[in-house]
Amino acid sequence: MDATPINAHSGTPGEPIRANYLNVNYGLKSWLLTTDHKRIGILYLISITIFFALGGIFAALIRLELMTPEGDVVSSEMYNKLFTMHGVAMIFFFLIPSIPAVFGNFLIPMMIGARDVAFPRLNLMSWYIYSIGGVFTFAAMALGGVDTGWTFYAPYSSTYSNSNVALTAVGIFILGFSSILTGLNFIVTIHKMRAPGLTWFRLPLFVWAHYATSLIQILGTPVVAISIVLVALERLLKLGIFDPKLGGDPLLFQHLFWFYSHPAVYIMILPSMGVVSEVIACFSRKRVFGYPFIAFSSLAIAVLGFLVWGHHMFTSGQSVYAGMIFSVLTMLVAIPSAVKVFNWTATLYKGSVSYQAPMLYALGFIGLFTIGGLTGLFLATLATDVHLHDTYFVVAHFHYIMVGGAIMGYMAAMHFWWPKMTGRLYPEGWAKFAALVIFVGFNLTFFPQFVLGYLGMPRRYHVYPPEFQVLNVMSTAGASILAVGYIIPLIYLLWSLKYGPAAGANPWQAKGLEWTTPSPPPPHNFERTPVVTEEAYAYESKPYPEEAEVV
Repeated sequence: MDATPINAHSGTPGEPIRANYLNVNYGLKSWLLTTDHKRIGILYLISITIFFALGGIFAALIRLELMTPEGDVVSSEMYNKLFTMHGVAMIFFFLIPSIPAVFGNFLIPMMIGARDVAFPRLNLMSWYIYSIGGVFTFAAMALGGVDTGWTFYAPYSSTYSNSNVALTAVGIFILGFSSILTGLNFIVTIHKMRAPGLTWFRLPLFVWAHYATSLIQILGTPVVAISIVLVALERLLKLGIFDPKLGGDPLLFQHLFWFYSHPAVYIMILPSMGVVSEVIACFSRKRVFGYPFIAFSSLAIAVLGFLVWGHHMFTSGQSVYAGMIFSVLTMLVAIPSAVKVFNWTATLYKGSVSYQAPMLYALGFIGLFTIGGLTGLFLATLATDVHLHDTYFVVAHFHYIMVGGAIMGYMAAMHFWWPKMTGRLYPEGWAKFAALVIFVGFNLTFFPQFVLGYLGMPRRYHVYPPEFQVLNVMSTAGASILAVGYIIPLIYLLWSLKYGPAAGANPWQAKGLEWTTPSPPPPHNFERTPVVTEEAYAYESKPYPEEAEVV
């Protein structure tokens, strides 16, 4: 086999087309039965893009409704279903699996010098489980929707709601197994399949972030799965678990749900932090400042994330002393996040910074995640949370973390590794323009919501006093701009698949084993096992040759 990186689609005239994971075999069956981690990553990419589009449509309808004070677009019942379906689609089917399932699957074996993940068939099964969970959940939406909010608070969800709670619960329960299997696969792969010389402290920070994420997935997901099963049992068999009329305790559900769902925030944000570490190092041409601190801060976030669930329950009647402890612990979890932000800015300091599209998304992540984190401190403080609880301040804070953080990281990853995944380059000018549109649209959408929340507008209401209209119109206008910002990359990335110039093995002159393979990578990644002889992010040393096989 010719090892020279020839473009997978066209090839140089007179030379054979190089085999890669995209062209090694054709047909729908070869994709649906594949055990190649790279193809499974592409299957996830297609699936979560569909769910992201559905969640975005629900969000657009919510913002249209909120443009006027009177509920004149949809009924109150339909509005409840819209924000529930938006939350379920975006959180469970996009944000939680987005970077681990797509980029973790595609890149982790290549980053550690392995030919595949530890359990390739289990990896394929996790995608099928994800898809089956999606079918159940969106069948519930097509058959009339669910109106409990994405948090499924009992006893409303377990006893009183007339919507498709049970079917949605089954879908999310099934989905949980996909998350557990993916986490298990990553942990075993990272422990057992690293290339010779790739010690723990030579691992890319992207791998550290996914290791911490996988720990949360394995330890936390069973708890939410059990909680949802208990809701279904109470609903179907009238067991007294959460409903006080039946002898249950509604606060028990909140404890169980948030014990998983606050760590789930870190399932969504930690992989993005790993992406930002890779992108910042590459486009500032420097080693990451304080590498061990960033690595261990990922593990610290994973551990501390399990200890702060009670800050969601300050107004639930729990003891003031419990609230004080949860408040202090929540302040504590901000420290490892701040360590990352300070170390990224120190990496940028005196670096040879270039502002390609992935870097713009990474810088956007740092700014927006910092605002999201700082506003979280208001919600972690007992006195201010009483005023801000269940207002639009919470909505804005959450979206600054999730959209401003997690999705910015996802977009950075998409633009950084797209040439590696497809062998094609996208138009850089359009990519920079889209990054700017998304940044402006995002801030115009969600910053007014901080003010709305401060003024006391409760979330989840579809009718509101007229004095809040100006800020809501600004938010709806921002959502329109944000939607355009997400559609532009979809268009030019699809365009690049056919018309983009060939990327070469390492278009960014980046460090990391994945950049030593041709683009797109061959079916088994490496012709022979690479040997690692240098630290991660050794940008001061000479750049990799384009066709390097061994580091």
